[in-house]
Amino acid sequence: MGTFLYPSICTFFVCLSCCFSSGSSSNDLSCKLGRQFHLNGLHMSGDLILGGLFEVHVTSCSLNVYISLRHAMTMAFAIHEINKNPNLLPNLTLGYSIYDNCATLVVGFSAAMSLFNGQDEEFLLQENCSGRPPVLGIVGDTFSTFTIATSDVISLFRLPIVSYYATCLCLSDRRRFPSFFRTIPSDGFQVHAMLQILKRFGWTWVGLLISDDDYGHHVAQSFQSELHHSVGGCLAYLEMLPWGEHPVEVKRIVGLMKKSTARVVIVFAHQIHMIQLMEEVVNQNATGLQWMASEAWTSANVLQTPRFMPYLRGTLGIAIRRGEIPGLRDFLLQIRPHGTIDSENSMVKQFWEHTFQCRFAPPPVEWMEAGGALCTGEEDLQTVETAFLDVSNLRPEYNIYKAVYALVYALDEMLQCEPGRGPFSEHSCASLQQLEPWQLMYYLEKVNFTTSFGDQVSFDKNGDALPIYDVMNWVWLPDGKIEVRNVGVVKKTTLNAEELTINEEKIFWNFKEQLPQSVCSESCPPGTRIVRRKGQPLCCFDCVPCSEGKISNQTDSVECLTCPEDFWSSKQNDHCVPKKIEFLSYHEPLGICLTAASLLGTFICSIVFAIFTYHRSTPVVRANNSELSFLILVSLKLCFLCSLLFIGQPQLWTCQLRHAVFGISFVLCVSCILVKTMVVLAVFKSSKPGGGANLKWFGSVQQRGTVLGLTCVQAIVCTVWIISASPTPYANTRYHNDKIIYECVVGSTIGFAVLLGYISLLAITSFLLAFLARNLPDNFNEAKFITFSMLIFCAVWVAFVPAYVNSPGKYADVVEVFAILASSFGLLVALFGPKCYIILLKPEKNTRKAIMGRDIKR
Repeated sequence: MGTFLYPSICTFFVCLSCCFSSGSSSNDLSCKLGRQFHLNGLHMSGDLILGGLFEVHVTSCSLNVYISLRHAMTMAFAIHEINKNPNLLPNLTLGYSIYDNCATLVVGFSAAMSLFNGQDEEFLLQENCSGRPPVLGIVGDTFSTFTIATSDVISLFRLPIVSYYATCLCLSDRRRFPSFFRTIPSDGFQVHAMLQILKRFGWTWVGLLISDDDYGHHVAQSFQSELHHSVGGCLAYLEMLPWGEHPVEVKRIVGLMKKSTARVVIVFAHQIHMIQLMEEVVNQNATGLQWMASEAWTSANVLQTPRFMPYLRGTLGIAIRRGEIPGLRDFLLQIRPHGTIDSENSMVKQFWEHTFQCRFAPPPVEWMEAGGALCTGEEDLQTVETAFLDVSNLRPEYNIYKAVYALVYALDEMLQCEPGRGPFSEHSCASLQQLEPWQLMYYLEKVNFTTSFGDQVSFDKNGDALPIYDVMNWVWLPDGKIEVRNVGVVKKTTLNAEELTINEEKIFWNFKEQLPQSVCSESCPPGTRIVRRKGQPLCCFDCVPCSEGKISNQTDSVECLTCPEDFWSSKQNDHCVPKKIEFLSYHEPLGICLTAASLLGTFICSIVFAIFTYHRSTPVVRANNSELSFLILVSLKLCFLCSLLFIGQPQLWTCQLRHAVFGISFVLCVSCILVKTMVVLAVFKSSKPGGGANLKWFGSVQQRGTVLGLTCVQAIVCTVWIISASPTPYANTRYHNDKIIYECVVGSTIGFAVLLGYISLLAITSFLLAFLARNLPDNFNEAKFITFSMLIFCAVWVAFVPAYVNSPGKYADVVEVFAILASSFGLLVALFGPKCYIILLKPEKNTRKAIMGRDIKR
């Protein structure tokens, strides 16, 4: 750090110049002020001076008398209070130089330079070209743009500036503004506070209006980058409110707001911008908007008028933390234009004239001619109603109060330094006579105190105080009064977390007392996903249902999730459900019917078997080898029972047995029928001359051997099939995505084809032989019944093949079971029906004589 050199300051500014004259001694060195600014101000002398920059005039001629002057007087009150405090700066008197920036950058910058350089026309430099600056620190400025311009220069010399109102996030840049501090939260936190409110009420489609200055530009940049990330929202429009009179541009902006579907309008701008904007809102009758106010105009009384309130009622805004300053009102009542509080008080005189509608001597001629009154300076402020004395809602004033005390606590700590224990080089302390601003800045960075209102004041590494905002709501009461109501708090905790506390029951809404909605697209419910609209902001989208098999279980899902393999999407596509398991079950009607038919067939076979057993000695039973008849009944019983293996959830053993038992049972049955047919033909031929030799090939042993041999062939086929490519259970999802169809895969199509082909070969052979023997004499002929039974059998299995191939899932099993049962019933009825009829109903025909009678007659 270098020493504080006045010549370097003088030569730095264009508006200031220093002239040096050389002499025989260093005492001849002097600096003359090249230009002196004539500014409105309040001044009080003291051993140490603090500077202040405030917006008292809105323009060069318009006095914002009530609120802004109270800001300036709050600084004066704080200094008077400190001078009375024996524990702060003992034996020293603190003074102030407060200037009005007139809401103009040139005036504000000039005022800052006047504080920095002083207003003395000429002063002598000390031998070492060092000295204490005219002010030790500055409280202000009001606007971010003014503060940036001032800090850009003053920060080069590390003179502390503590702002109570400049919120631009850029001012937290410690490299560019190393000596800047503030007691108001930055726009960065202001933006976060707004986003917290948007998130709380679900507003994702908003319009943003900003002032055309550094304050607005930095807010827009921060707000846009955080809006989608924090809230999932986006901007319907972003417009800049111009400075000065631009009615055409303001009219265009209001027209855009009316056309937009965004119901929430956020305004980061100053009071002067809002006044111009609201005039046009009234002209165009732009209703139905939910306004959100930045701290710059949340508490602006100038907007709380019956003309604007039909549009602004229900406004939500964030405001500077309200505080209490005991004794401030009494101090304001003591102010007099010629009093002893201030040695120079031009602003107080203007305020006095404005409040009491009088003029100080010598008054303007025009004023006297119009009968105007003269001010005496003894008028009583308590006799007039003025917002100047209203200390019930101190917000900027509270920040000013904290800023003054922060500088004073830093000064007090610095002056209490013990030589040899200081924080500077060689443990030195700062000297009041040769104080360098960076030394005060060192202590200011470490300041930490608690106000009488209970708020802790300290600064982080960027010079920002711990941020906190009140959430305010504009209420228009039935009696016409306007109340700005505190409905919550948003703050940053010591853990760097943001916390919003809000009482929704206290909020007054301008939408028929209902929470307004402001979204470009309604949230996509579970079961749908977001599809962005081309060419539109991110929060404008369509909701598309998830496709089958996919789900979304959250609101506003970007994509749908595929269900696991054994699960499927619900009807609403919002969760996965286990897939339905389908197989031919014993519990469903179709399974029950088939099971009943199978058991009925088995029961009938048993009845027939019992009948035949009971009447086994009768000719009808004994004819054509009764042993084969009993074997056919047993095989048919197996055929009926094997159909049960096709019902129920497939297991490995049922899959392996079903076709094997089916194939062997039917081959046994058809083999017996084939042998019977061959025996019929052999017996007939043997009845002719020379035909007796044929019977020797169709004895009982040969018949049993033939049946056994033919059946063993099928058994070998089934064994090879099961060993080489065993049928197995399989969960099939090809037919229905939402179902798992349990079925048996045949394993080897060739094995299944050979099994069916072998049965078909035997059945066709039996059919052909029986067909040839159909016209033999009735008494000896069983062939016509065999022909009919084989015709039924072949018809069923010929129809089975295409039906089986074209039947999905369990219906393939149904077709196969139906074919088994139909063919089994056909064989049972065709082969044993006539014999049972004779045995039970025509016993007189069940005799050898009746059977052989026709031949005897012949």
